[in-house]
Amino acid sequence: MKLGVFTPLYQNLPFEEMLDKVSEMGLEAVELGTGNYPGNQHCNPDELLESPEKAKSFMNAVESRGLTISGLSFHGNPLHPNKKVANESHEVWRKTVLLAERLGIPVVNGFSGCPGDHEGAKNPNWVTCSWPPEYIDVLNWQWDEVVIPYWKEEAKFAKQHGINQIAFEMHPGFVVYNPETLLKLREHAGENIGANFDPSHLVWQGINPVEAIKKLGRENAIFHFHAKDTYLDKENISINGVLDTKHYSNILDRSWTFRSVGYGHDEKIWKDMISTLRAVGYDYVISIEHEDMLASTDEGLKKAISLLKGALFKEELTEMWWA
Repeated sequence: MKLGVFTPLYQNLPFEEMLDKVSEMGLEAVELGTGNYPGNQHCNPDELLESPEKAKSFMNAVESRGLTISGLSFHGNPLHPNKKVANESHEVWRKTVLLAERLGIPVVNGFSGCPGDHEGAKNPNWVTCSWPPEYIDVLNWQWDEVVIPYWKEEAKFAKQHGINQIAFEMHPGFVVYNPETLLKLREHAGENIGANFDPSHLVWQGINPVEAIKKLGRENAIFHFHAKDTYLDKENISINGVLDTKHYSNILDRSWTFRSVGYGHDEKIWKDMISTLRAVGYDYVISIEHEDMLASTDEGLKKAISLLKGALFKEELTEMWWA
């Protein structure tokens, strides 16, 4: 496995300065945003698709530092009921696929998106309960009329351009938010739909990340991995549960908070996740995503690197000589 980083945390640094910094920190891979929510400060598809020379120079900058690109990330909402927002997300998605093809990058990361509740809606509607019954009607309409048709077509588009790993982050607020919904979309849209497995969004829902890795790993449905932690405030959860709409900065009153790796769950759980990833055959990049309000960018990333370097396996498996 390789240790990498999702680079929007250094979006204020020029591309090559960012590469120098993460290389000096001992990282081996970068995951680059191509637009939408992560921005495209380090990877602008328009520029790189228009100029083969720029694309070559871009890849040389990465490879000359001993780095690889683990994935291109378009995180947006191409199913948004606002057509302008949806079209912008869709364009970034498609350009990201074309750029991944051009640069030889196997994984494209993003969100599944979320539609509204009918054709004339203004905003997404994330359904989280089955009663009153109109919520089921909304959910069925979303999947049957919007989600499945869109991603069936786009999965074909990706495959036509050599991209066989579309990695969705299972994120509340979007229709794919847990293993069950991911596998539902995979069943309908094709096996190039898989997970960008981020435990931080699963644990606050009550999901055991190790068991979720087993479930998706048995389906060969883990294409990429985000290393981000979540602290669960058990006292606040005992009063208000895990659904929490308070701003992320309201740490003392929230039920859960994103943290640097090791500050939400101890090293043993991270070692269990890494071991289970190896057990299901995942031997790709562990990409650190830093979103910790209590740690500076540099210090939070360094803490994550330190813990994960001790947890990762770097050598090939040896023969089982003891059995």
